[in-house]
Amino acid sequence: MEEIALTGDHIDAQVLERELHRWLASLTTPLRKVLLLPPDITRFHSQAGLVVQLLYKALAPQTKVEIMPALGTHVPMTAEERIQMFGADIPAACFLVHDWRNDVVQIGEVPAAFVASVSEGLVSYPIGVEVNRRLLDPGYDLIVSIGQVVPHEVVGMANYNKNIFVGCGGEEIINRSHFLGAVYGMERMMGRADTPVRKVFNYAEEHFFARIPLQYILTVTTTQGGETKLNGLFIGRDQRLFAAAVRESQRRNLDLLDRPLKKIVVYLDPGEFRSTWLGNKAVYRTRMAIADDGELLILAPGLKQFGEDAKIDALIRKYGYLGSRRILALVEENEDLKSNLSAAAHLIHGSSEGRFRITYAPGHLSREEIEGVNFGYLRLSEAMAKYDPVQLQDGFNTLAAGEEIFYISNPALGLWALKENFNGVETGKEEAQHD
Repeated sequence: MEEIALTGDHIDAQVLERELHRWLASLTTPLRKVLLLPPDITRFHSQAGLVVQLLYKALAPQTKVEIMPALGTHVPMTAEERIQMFGADIPAACFLVHDWRNDVVQIGEVPAAFVASVSEGLVSYPIGVEVNRRLLDPGYDLIVSIGQVVPHEVVGMANYNKNIFVGCGGEEIINRSHFLGAVYGMERMMGRADTPVRKVFNYAEEHFFARIPLQYILTVTTTQGGETKLNGLFIGRDQRLFAAAVRESQRRNLDLLDRPLKKIVVYLDPGEFRSTWLGNKAVYRTRMAIADDGELLILAPGLKQFGEDAKIDALIRKYGYLGSRRILALVEENEDLKSNLSAAAHLIHGSSEGRFRITYAPGHLSREEIEGVNFGYLRLSEAMAKYDPVQLQDGFNTLAAGEEIFYISNPALGLWALKENFNGVETGKEEAQHD
């Protein structure tokens, strides 16, 4: 079986199709039934949609192809989102829906001693490893996990086996891995490959998933001026390929700055961000760049809820974004939060810990709702009039009134931090920064 590791400033669709065909031709097992595990619409810029279309075209009709988006806790995709992401040529009957609460089985347990060791003693519970039952179906000759390697708040760098154990995982491993990351500290992990949460996922794959016919297709992308380019393609299962993808993502997706930023304005595309569960990437991906007493303003025209899941939405409304010390105390005092540790982790992640101000300008939530979860509120029309995304460019902007802001058109595509946070990490973004 051939491994693929390809990088470049622009890997076009023809090259991508050629490499996928080359990899498929190297497989020695006849493919009668294949399961594809791409991300959902919230990772639209991953190029995973194009990968799925090309794989389906290459495999069908001689192979039965099923596609199960790795939703994690996200709401299922609508028909319109499915077509936008994967095109109109793949029949709707090929798509399956992952239910993280009801459609999983436990395949093992990461021991408490291992979790305590990797977390430096901060967490010492075991983690039950649950995955969607379809991943254990012996009828599949090949299972392909597809997705983008990019800085991530929970695991450090997104994708690889996170797509299995969170994207296609169950309640316990999602809850406990998220809480592990929150307690350990996202600033210690974001943009890095070797984190406590990743070590848990690696343990789970090595001990409980080794015999599954799994392969990974990992992408690295950049987006400028509304155009997404594929810069990295890595296909195989070995951790070396993930490490290579991480290095390419660090080079492409880290924006390292010389000085802290006093004001950041982030725009959330309404087609991609409709909850703070997703929209708080604006917080996670910028917190390492914001100055003390600075402000983060989030333009969120599509925002209509807090959680993707009704139960988690209710918990966010009940407790709000309060910071790590208060949330950890509330976990000990309240069973509803203790039994939903991913929600507790999210409440920690979404807080500024009192260091800077977070202001939301939402499309569909009221002032009372936004202030009720401890964010500042600004009317969307007022915010858009002053900070018109059409008139702003990514990076530093000086407005007519002389105000300097740093604008980000999509927080999901990178990580903004100070150079001192990533000494020794090579990046191609440094020269683009303002001094």
